[in-house]
Amino acid sequence: MEPIYDQQGETVGWLNDSVIYDRANKYRAFVQDGNIFTYKSKHLGTLNRGFFRDKKGNCIAFMKGAKGGPIPPIPEISPIPPIPPIPPIPPIPPIAPIGSLNWSKLTWEGFLNG
Repeated sequence: MEPIYDQQGETVGWLNDSVIYDRANKYRAFVQDGNIFTYKSKHLGTLNRGFFRDKKGNCIAFMKGAKGGPIPPIPEISPIPPIPPIPPIPPIPPIAPIGSLNWSKLTWEGFLNG
């Protein structure tokens, strides 16, 4: 499990085998071909080179080693990752927008809620 950090460098979730988990260990979304979807097939944005981006291409969050976006803050030391539950099978993704060099106005929770 890889930690996901918000714009302040705080751990907001985890990525494990293309599944996004929140801090409460609930599967919230999945990544398929760089696109991020809810399990109700709603397109949320993209994951590209370690940056999570909203539908407008602005950065929401990042992972260690992210490149090609805004300068990320120094991330906190992440808590020990939880044991993930088994998520449902993901649906088919749509086409993703082009990324920007800007941070999004959405919070991580707002992003996951679509």
